[in-house]
Amino acid sequence: MLTNAKIKSEKPRSTPFKLADGGGLYLLVQPSGARWWRCDYRRPGTGKRNTLSLGTYPSTTLADARSKNHAARAQLAAGIDPGQHRKAEKEAGTDRAANSFEVVAREWLSKQRFVPKYAIKVAAWFDKNVFPYVGAKPVAELTAPDVLRVLRRIEERGAHESAHRIKQNIGQVMRYAIATGRADRDPTADLKGALIRPAERHHAAITNPKEVGGLLRAINGFTGTPVVKAALQLAPLVFVRPNELCSAEWSEFNLDAGEWDIPAARMKTGQPHHVPLPAQAVAVLRDLHLLTGRGRYVFPSARTPYPNDKQRPMTTNALLAALQRIGYTGEQMTTHGFRAMARTLLDEALGFRPDYIEHQLAHAVRDPNGRAYNRTSFLPERRKMVQKWANYLDELVIAD
Repeated sequence: MLTNAKIKSEKPRSTPFKLADGGGLYLLVQPSGARWWRCDYRRPGTGKRNTLSLGTYPSTTLADARSKNHAARAQLAAGIDPGQHRKAEKEAGTDRAANSFEVVAREWLSKQRFVPKYAIKVAAWFDKNVFPYVGAKPVAELTAPDVLRVLRRIEERGAHESAHRIKQNIGQVMRYAIATGRADRDPTADLKGALIRPAERHHAAITNPKEVGGLLRAINGFTGTPVVKAALQLAPLVFVRPNELCSAEWSEFNLDAGEWDIPAARMKTGQPHHVPLPAQAVAVLRDLHLLTGRGRYVFPSARTPYPNDKQRPMTTNALLAALQRIGYTGEQMTTHGFRAMARTLLDEALGFRPDYIEHQLAHAVRDPNGRAYNRTSFLPERRKMVQKWANYLDELVIAD
């Protein structure tokens, strides 16, 4: 272990070097003579190595550094990443206590594997609707009435669906606080039935087989760009979420194997998704590869020159505009409606098991013990299902 005498006796060298104290704590001595306290640790959950800065010597004494290191180790023992916790405190500001709701919520958010666009939305919800009212309150003292007052303000604006979503997010933060030893219970559990139920909202979708055939014929007759046409042709074949389709990258595909692996960072669920491809989808992709295969994106935006390192993917609005161009308004059919189309007809027309369909849709499906199935569950069955589905769509195209 280090002593003050040892620290003072060490002179700077031509390269940086460490003076270890134990427990991951060390003093990093720079050639300039600057001395920085650091501690190394493994991030909870991932095991990845990280380093935490604890101040400079002599402003931060050996005793101070040991105290800070001990506090960081206590956080790690509770499953808290001290680096993420410090960042959350900094973002929350100096007026927030270490275990205030805002600090814990920001820490929780930093650990989520949300799609970036959704992560920004959740952070904005908290900043606008939650932190001004309960952000400074110690997370362990948050009560059901506190949360209800927050949600009532949202309901008063008529944003009933947002109120339910924010209640869900607050509950997730509270369960994280419980898991890390900073709260005893989740007060949102006491709010069941307390909020106004939002009106049901459905994405317009065509599910009548004869009308589906007409839609597919219209898609095949699309006279816009080949990139947009290919996306329209693939939408009913793979029935992934519109953003997952439009942002597809060539590196995710193995066309020889007929497979598409969408990484967790691009999935709404935050979990990777394995998509078996029917032969018809592979054929569309092979043709498109001749046009866009040298770039990153399968469906590059027409607004950026090609090839271009800064190129962006096509937006979902481009697909919606294409549907309107072939005569389908948003009240008749939406890009998200291809999922409802597949879900309905795979069940009602082709008789496939609901759990196979739900897996293909990347919905959360649990086994009898409540555990989530992995991304390749029922893969042989799903592969047969999507091929039969593609063949069925071909039959609808030529049907009277």
